[in-house]
Amino acid sequence: MQRRHFLSLGTGLAALSAAPFVHAQRELTPLKFTLDFRISGQVAPFLLALSKGYYAQEGLAPQFDVGSGSVAAITRVASGAYDMGFGDTGALVEFHATQGPLVQAVYQYYNRAPFVIIGRKDRGVRDFKSLAGKRIAAAAVESTRRAWPIAAKHAGMQPNAFEWVTTDFSQRDNVIIRGDVDGATYFHDSALSLFQRVPQDQLAVLAYADIGASLYGNAILASTAFAGKNPELVRAFLRATNRGVQGALANPMAAATYVKQREPMLDEKLEGQRFGITAQYMVTADTRAHGLGAVRPELLKKQIEELEQTFGLKSRPAADAVFNASFLPAAAERAVKA
Repeated sequence: MQRRHFLSLGTGLAALSAAPFVHAQRELTPLKFTLDFRISGQVAPFLLALSKGYYAQEGLAPQFDVGSGSVAAITRVASGAYDMGFGDTGALVEFHATQGPLVQAVYQYYNRAPFVIIGRKDRGVRDFKSLAGKRIAAAAVESTRRAWPIAAKHAGMQPNAFEWVTTDFSQRDNVIIRGDVDGATYFHDSALSLFQRVPQDQLAVLAYADIGASLYGNAILASTAFAGKNPELVRAFLRATNRGVQGALANPMAAATYVKQREPMLDEKLEGQRFGITAQYMVTADTRAHGLGAVRPELLKKQIEELEQTFGLKSRPAADAVFNASFLPAAAERAVKA
């Protein structure tokens, strides 16, 4: 289990005290938030918003904890251990089908899921069809692996076309480089560690989104009970976070400085590049048309139907139960500026 880290108000105290419009005497409301994984450029907007005092300006003192996966984040929020979190929309649909609407998505962070399979070209991996008969590494509980049957359908392949090799997240790069496997699943923006060790022209990056698997990825989640009792807190958190998103999109490399402040051992340039990849999945034709954080109800319904058909869900969750748009900031605030 990974060591837990805490991002509390104190971690950015100097930045917060210098931020404009922060009222020193204002009592701040604590809020517990679980990330999906460790600190990296993927979550730069949260750190930017924290350091610049955007949350404090909204009367909030959020505590951000690292997570153990985008699926596990849902369980953390559902249990009441966390008020809000960062987890996979597809996994949330499955959770609704089995456990009910205990958690809801309130801001769609990744407008398209950054699910990719990355393979070695010298092992014959060129496109999705070439994965047939190969060995692909993935963690046991992981969104990209879980969504493969849907991607396989869009690629015209059988879900069992290749062999899964269950591997810890931290070992994926190593097993590819050693040649134990032919490829591995990744969030595209989590693959920079591999790109640092293997020239990208030697790798095939196969994105689910490129074959028509238009899946929503990680979203900001809220406990349904918490949101029901504290709707203004949820709205305030999203307003501050949306400001962080806009700031990070405007200057990914500058946003990486806040990641570096939190985790000094990280490479600032690398984390800026990482968020640059993240941004490709946040800013799409849909977000330019409908604004950051929103979903198209018809597309979410399609994703729910695909999940139901693929996994035999015992019920079909309603799209408006999975995603609650009532907490989103005003459309003008969410318009893509970068």
